Amino acid sequence: MAQIAVLLPCYNESLTIAKVVADFRRELPEADIWVYDNNSTDGSADLAERAGAKVRRVRQQGKGHVVRRMFQEIDADVYVMVDSDDTYPADEVHKLIAPILSGEADMVNGDRLSSTYMQENKRPGHNFGNTLVCTLIRIFWRQRVNDVMTGYRAFSRLFVKNCPVLSKGFEIETEMTLHTLDKRMSLVEIPIAYRDRPAGSVSKLNTVSDGIRVLKTIFNLFRFYRPELFFGLVGTVLMLAALVFFLPVLIDYFRFGVVPRQPTLIFSGFLAIAGLLAYAVGLILGACKRYADLTFEILVSQEKGREVQRK
Repeated sequence: MAQIAVLLPCYNESLTIAKVVADFRRELPEADIWVYDNNSTDGSADLAERAGAKVRRVRQQGKGHVVRRMFQEIDADVYVMVDSDDTYPADEVHKLIAPILSGEADMVNGDRLSSTYMQENKRPGHNFGNTLVCTLIRIFWRQRVNDVMTGYRAFSRLFVKNCPVLSKGFEIETEMTLHTLDKRMSLVEIPIAYRDRPAGSVSKLNTVSDGIRVLKTIFNLFRFYRPELFFGLVGTVLMLAALVFFLPVLIDYFRFGVVPRQPTLIFSGFLAIAGLLAYAVGLILGACKRYADLTFEILVSQEKGREVQRK
């Protein structure tokens, strides 16, 4: 039987944490339920422990730090990670873990945006942010992802043990999704029901500051994961700017036989050189990225072979 671990990041969720633990214990009685408490001051950790969860504490503040510790410390065949705010129904978990158990997926997203999220969520800024992030990923990665920021996911062991977690906060959701796309791991999205937080429960996500961090993460990962395209675009912009400054100088030269605006000519030359350097940087980093991908594929193949032998 596959070993299942339910991972619950928790920060001041005393109103809901005991119910969430009990709900997942009912749905997955054979699973280990882990609550990673992130400096709660409302007794959430004690309530989770009394409800039957295994509790660990993470002192570094931020969901990214919590997820990093979870992935490093917990061994299982199937991982379920869900927010502790009781917005995700526990009875949906069987739909999420089925593709992992069958080997069809490495990560399964519980897709809220295709079901009830827009109606249930009362924060229009969150709704706009979710849509914007999905749109940017479709543009930069040319792949359709319906719900990037969902807090309800299932993972294979292969994903968890090969996902470098660098984010500190809520941008971890974006980082995990983009890692899956970049490394050509199998991502499945399953529509799930979503309900808003119960009265008195407060979201820890700040629409503006966390939204900026998410957008910064997309920008950085686009630069890291697709350097040839990123620096190619930068180089093209610089070359076009150089052309805009150079053409009037060239026209004057053909008309009058002299170059009256030498500083403009020199500036356009520097822009062109910068554009060529951007192209070169993109090619070099693209080769480095290619080598990193080859190394990753070899390591994953070896791990898959060991996993097949264990089974």
